[in-house]
Amino acid sequence: MNFNISVIIPVYNAAEFLENAVNSALQFEEVKEILLIEDKSTDHSLLVCQKLSDNNDKIKLFQHADKGNHGAGATRNLGLEKASHDFIAFLDADDYYLPNRFDAERELFNDKKIEGVFGAIGVDFLSKKGKQEFERKFRNNTLTTVNYHAEGNDVFLGLLRLSPKQFGVFFSLIGLTIRKSALERSGLRFNEELRVHQDTDFNLKLSYLCHLKTGIIDKPVSIRGVHDDNRITKIKPYSAQFYNNIFKLYTSLYFWSKSVPEMNKKAIKVIRLRHLSFKIANMKGIKKYLYFAYSALTSPVFAKTEYRFHALKKLK
Repeated sequence: MNFNISVIIPVYNAAEFLENAVNSALQFEEVKEILLIEDKSTDHSLLVCQKLSDNNDKIKLFQHADKGNHGAGATRNLGLEKASHDFIAFLDADDYYLPNRFDAERELFNDKKIEGVFGAIGVDFLSKKGKQEFERKFRNNTLTTVNYHAEGNDVFLGLLRLSPKQFGVFFSLIGLTIRKSALERSGLRFNEELRVHQDTDFNLKLSYLCHLKTGIIDKPVSIRGVHDDNRITKIKPYSAQFYNNIFKLYTSLYFWSKSVPEMNKKAIKVIRLRHLSFKIANMKGIKKYLYFAYSALTSPVFAKTEYRFHALKKLK
C-alpha cells in the first residue's frame, strides 16, 4: 500500500503557532505535502506561510481566488481541491501531531474497505485564560475520544447515541485520516455556511457516507492547542450564540438527512428532534412557549425526550 498523505492546514491569525504545527507534520515520511490555506489573516500569518513554503518543497501555500476571508469550511474545501495524494489528514494551525499520529492507520488502511480512521486527541494549554475557558466549558475532559472500538454504520449510530452502549458524540478532524477516493465517491465537502461546527457536521455525514473505523482511542494522537483566541471556547454554554450555532448545525444535518436515500429512520427522528429543540431554544418570549406546546401536541415523543430541556432553556 502506498500510504502517501496530504495534510491540510487552514490558516487564520495563527502566526505564533503555525511553525510548530507544520513541523509536527513533517516528522512523518508518509506526509508528502502540507497545504497551507491562508484565509486573509490580520496578523503576519501570511508571511510565516511564505517563509515555510519557500524553505521546503513539501509545503505549498494557497489563498482563495479573491484573497478574502471565507471561513474554515471554505478554506478546508480549497485544501481538498488542491490535495494530490491518496490520503488526506487535517490539522489546525494552532494544533500539532504526536509521533503516534499514523501508527494505527498504517495497518488499518491495508483493508481496502476501510475508508477513514480516527483517533483520540489531547489538549495543550497555551495560556492561563484559555485553560480557564476550556475547563469552564469541558471541565476536566482533556481527552476527546470515543468509549469503544467500532466501524462502519456503528460509528454513525454511536455518534447519534443510537447504539446500545454509550459510544461518544464527537471525534476531531485533527485525529482523522480519510481516503481521497472516499471523498470523491461521496462528494462530501464542508458546509461553507457554517462558521462554527462545520467539522461536527462534516464528521457525522462522513460517518454515514463512508466506512470509518476507530484507531488509537485510549491516548492522544494529536494535540489541540488551547489559548485566548480559540473561537469555540469563547462561546458561553447555553448562551444565545451557543444555541444559534447549534441550531445552524442541526439545520444542516436535518435537511441533509431528508435528502439521503435509505437513511435509518431512527437517525432521521433523532436529528429532527434535535433540530426542533434548538429551533425553539432560539425563540424568545411567549412565542417560544406557544411553539413548544404546539410541538408537544403534534409530536408527543418530543415532550418525552431530553431535548425539551434545551427548548425551554432561557437564553443568557
